Amino acid sequence: MSQITSIAALEALYDAPSEASLTKVAPRLTPAYRRWIAQSKFAILATAGEKGVQASPRGDDGPVVRIADAQTLLMPDWRGNNRLDCLRNIVTDGRASLMFMVPGSSNVIRVNGTAVLSVAPALCESFTRKGIAPRAVIVFTLQEVYMQCARAILRSGLWRGADESAELPSLGEILSELTEGRFDGARYDAEWPARAEQTMW
Repeated sequence: MSQITSIAALEALYDAPSEASLTKVAPRLTPAYRRWIAQSKFAILATAGEKGVQASPRGDDGPVVRIADAQTLLMPDWRGNNRLDCLRNIVTDGRASLMFMVPGSSNVIRVNGTAVLSVAPALCESFTRKGIAPRAVIVFTLQEVYMQCARAILRSGLWRGADESAELPSLGEILSELTEGRFDGARYDAEWPARAEQTMW
């Protein structure tokens, strides 16, 4: 393996960044970035901590974050698998990034900054859905926001509409494989749709 071991060697491999790629970075939400993020129902939350880095998909039935001001985003922590990987990192480190996506758009908005967890009752209750409030809200302080180059989504054809999931193994199959058949994957898969519907929030 020929490993890159210096920034100079890395930069020598690539062209200089374009003017647009540098100009697009803002230290706060501009009106256009605000409009874009307000349309996003899905984001990937990335964090760093003592045990390494984590990335977690986050989704909602409306905007995935509430924009409090030009540098503050609020994200309810809806029910998940209770591993708390990203939340542990936020508590111990605080560095965080968000990557916002909107179906049909080949662009991605990236936000870098820091995050804390709030359990303030009024804040949590303000996100109540179907009588259920999140246990915590991620309060994200934005340090920079920018639009990511569209080439990755264009190359992958992510939004072309073809369903490529038919041949994918299910989570039940994966769990059964990992436990050498001790976990009843078929039952898990059969029960999952109803369980998800009942525990969405």
